[in-house]
Amino acid sequence: MRKRTIKILVPVAVLSAAGIGLVIHSASAESAQVVHPGESIQKAVDAAQPGDTVVVQPGTYRESVLVGKADVTLRGSGSRTVLRPADSGAGASGACAKAGNGICVQGPAGRTVDGVRIESLTVTGFKKNGVWASGTDRLTVRRVTAEHNGIWGIAQERSTRGAFMDNTARANGDAGIFVANTVDKEGGATDTLGTEVRGNTLTDNRIGFTARRVRNLSVHDNSVTGNCTGVFVVGDEGKPQAGAMTVESNRITGNNKFCSATERLSALQGSGIVLTGAADTKVRSNTIRDNSGATPMSGGVVLFKSFVGTKNTGNTISGNVVLGNKPADLANGDTGKGNTFTDNVCAKSAPAGMC
Repeated sequence: MRKRTIKILVPVAVLSAAGIGLVIHSASAESAQVVHPGESIQKAVDAAQPGDTVVVQPGTYRESVLVGKADVTLRGSGSRTVLRPADSGAGASGACAKAGNGICVQGPAGRTVDGVRIESLTVTGFKKNGVWASGTDRLTVRRVTAEHNGIWGIAQERSTRGAFMDNTARANGDAGIFVANTVDKEGGATDTLGTEVRGNTLTDNRIGFTARRVRNLSVHDNSVTGNCTGVFVVGDEGKPQAGAMTVESNRITGNNKFCSATERLSALQGSGIVLTGAADTKVRSNTIRDNSGATPMSGGVVLFKSFVGTKNTGNTISGNVVLGNKPADLANGDTGKGNTFTDNVCAKSAPAGMC
């Protein structure tokens, strides 16, 4: 493992007088652990201090990586830096690898790990999740490709103020991006304090994006296509109720892949946006087209009765272009109160009269 300091010169002003140009520069330094093929990413992360960047050079790395320190950046070269499961040996050891994940961001029990950044990497072929985060604050995952992982491409639980931007999640076993309160027990919705899911490409997963039992987040400017379901907001039991989020300016098209039923969920196909047991969520200014299927939740925007009886309440679906979806562009199969459909461009609704 090699360690070096990278200095970057940034021009801040150019002055000209009597034909003489004066250029003033300011210098800033970034401390970096640089990892080359054949070296251990985990060793570099372990050696990093808060504020350091671990730069992973192009190559294929057969290991899982656990980041448990605050303010550490793990940065690769996009599609040229690839993490795959280890065959055996040191790269296959450790809690993250044993759990079946590619990159884990987790602090000690009872404490958050803050300000971690995962950037410009590809994680593929892991038994469970490409990127897994638990107990984090201000985690950023950006320009990461998570593909062909067994469950979730990029997932976060028990966490606040996350930012998931400009990622590609494709062909993962469940959701491309998954944000939840907790995955191992029931409970009320977690206030994410403004988690943002923006500018991602989510394709060929079971579900493009799932928000499960969380509140206060924004999902906008994503491209969601070729999944069984585009966006799934799950409330169900627990107080406070899930919702209070904004799903805005996304392009959700052709999510017509068929996924068989599971123990918890009916078969999925042709669903654009599904809300079940959600409250006070704004679905607005999205383009939702050509999602078609014959399963219970098929359609463009679907308010579906919760599997445990919690009703959708106070949700607003407005200003969307919702066309070419079957069996309906807008479908309200719930009896909850205060759900409104206004100013949408659509051709067919169930019940009739919402277009």
